Amino acid sequence: MSTLNTLQKLKDAGELFMPGHRACIGCGEVLAMRQVCKALGKDIIIANATGCMEIISSPFPTTNWNVPWIHALFENTAAVASGVESGLDAMRRKGRGPSQDVTVVAMGGDGSTFDIGLQSLSGALERGHNFIYVCFDNEGYMNTGIQRSSATPYGASTTTSPVGKNSIGQTTQKKDMPLIALAHHIPYIATCTPAHPTDLAKKIKKAKEIKGPAYIHVFSPCPTGWGTDSDVAIELCRLAVDTGVFPLGECVHGTYALTKHIKDLKPIRDYMKLQRRFRHLSDDVIDQIQAQVRAHYAVVRSKCGVVTN
Repeated sequence: MSTLNTLQKLKDAGELFMPGHRACIGCGEVLAMRQVCKALGKDIIIANATGCMEIISSPFPTTNWNVPWIHALFENTAAVASGVESGLDAMRRKGRGPSQDVTVVAMGGDGSTFDIGLQSLSGALERGHNFIYVCFDNEGYMNTGIQRSSATPYGASTTTSPVGKNSIGQTTQKKDMPLIALAHHIPYIATCTPAHPTDLAKKIKKAKEIKGPAYIHVFSPCPTGWGTDSDVAIELCRLAVDTGVFPLGECVHGTYALTKHIKDLKPIRDYMKLQRRFRHLSDDVIDQIQAQVRAHYAVVRSKCGVVTN
């Protein structure tokens, strides 16, 4: 009975992603998932791609979800959410829809978003469906064995981009997914981390209020795939922002803004030294990555112009 009482108290407190999941100790993605869900509120329907958050939350016959939730495939999550949104709209036109406003949400990792599901995501954004797409970016296919994705940063070692005599690991630059979303001229795009919960909650609520597609990109450290201690996820998020690796910002109807402006970027080494996936890199390569990060941050800063708090 005490367990049931505890669960009821969590529901009453607005928790939509309930405890008891099977995530790795120190998982930054599951922390981000909980924050996103709490900010969204209960009147939502979620389409969730195959991946870590699906696997750890829905093994039959149990579930951690306290809202309507659909398991979608890697490649069609945005299409499933589009169908749900269109179905709700059709029901409303016929006077059969729910009395309250229902927010349709698609969720996927970087594998589903950057790679396998990019086609259906692009189509949904181009068609202008009124939904929120949330990408939880842990920079690889972690659930299936730590393979590289097009979100894996340059120089990182994975099982399919291993370091060796003739390889430094990942040899391509990370795809700029928020910029790809921006190319669809959608009304809202934002970047977030679980280490900045107030910023995250504000952006999620803004995405709910804006009519049309919204894309939310959430930085999600993976202790297993990144080779980190289990207690540094929040520190890694803060360092990613403070070094310029992951700028926090948003674009509202074409107007850019940094929501946390870092005047003096910290050295990239502060971020990389906590991760075993980078430990093989030489000083020359780290200096090269440092220059690239600073150049990219300068471009972001010049686009934003306005700094918000």
